[in-house]
Amino acid sequence: MDILGATLRVCVDDLETAVPFYERLAGGTAMRFERGGVQVAAVGCFLLMSGPAAELEVLRKVAATIAVKDVEEARQVLSELGAHIVAGPMATPAGRNLIAMHPDGAIYEYVDRQA
Repeated sequence: MDILGATLRVCVDDLETAVPFYERLAGGTAMRFERGGVQVAAVGCFLLMSGPAAELEVLRKVAATIAVKDVEEARQVLSELGAHIVAGPMATPAGRNLIAMHPDGAIYEYVDRQA
């Protein structure tokens, strides 16, 4: 499994206020989408999320988003290493993802850019 990078997950109260700061910090324009009632803005290595408290409570449990070449390959490797696949693989606006709990209890999202 090839890990291509990681994205820092940031829950914010006001996405409209936070986006300009992170765009300037990262030197790029945010890609925006909505998922499950949560407004999301991806800019540089940051994934900003804003929405209902109950949804954010769940999202805060995911330590980071890890980009991989192939989510299905990641699922196989993670399973072989004793990780628990919590959800996925499933399609998202940016590719496919899965949520996995590592044997140490840490929870990560794995994403690829395949359709």
